[in-house]
Amino acid sequence: MKNDLINDVDNDDDDAPILPPLPAGSRNYITPEGYARYRLALLELIDVERPKVVETVHWAASNGDRSENGDYIYGKKRLREIDRRIRFMTQRLELMAIVDPATHHGSHQVFFGATVDYLEIGGLERTITILGADEVDSASAQVSWVSPIARTLLKAHVGDSLRLLTPSGKIEIEVVGVRYPKPAQSA
Repeated sequence: MKNDLINDVDNDDDDAPILPPLPAGSRNYITPEGYARYRLALLELIDVERPKVVETVHWAASNGDRSENGDYIYGKKRLREIDRRIRFMTQRLELMAIVDPATHHGSHQVFFGATVDYLEIGGLERTITILGADEVDSASAQVSWVSPIARTLLKAHVGDSLRLLTPSGKIEIEVVGVRYPKPAQSA
């Protein structure tokens, strides 16, 4: 009976998460820390959250009439959402290529994982960190490596003047600083 509940899942992926666009033929770059967080979140879904929902659905199904059983109906819906998320995350994990930004420590050129300081015309200084699409937090000034600002900055050097295409037109920016995390100390 329990397996019937697990396998009775809609395969309707119309509302499945849409993958952020990646350049054709490229990998989904991610830092080692981002990969660890992503993998931990996936394992949490598989090992903790999904079993709890399966248990609730199993209990609700044993109570009789499923058509008016809120725990059963909500549980099945939640189970489909979890399964959809697990499939999405597993597909993303298969595309990931781990890149350690610390390998560029000391460099003055912008690569994946760099924290970049740049000036806009008018003297406004901004700082961003270029990370993978699956690990960015825009509230922390992190941008995906496929974003327009990151694509403009990648491979630039400190002192380079660049043109950034924005919705309001092109603006001139100048790279004033590039930082990378320090390499981990080997034991």
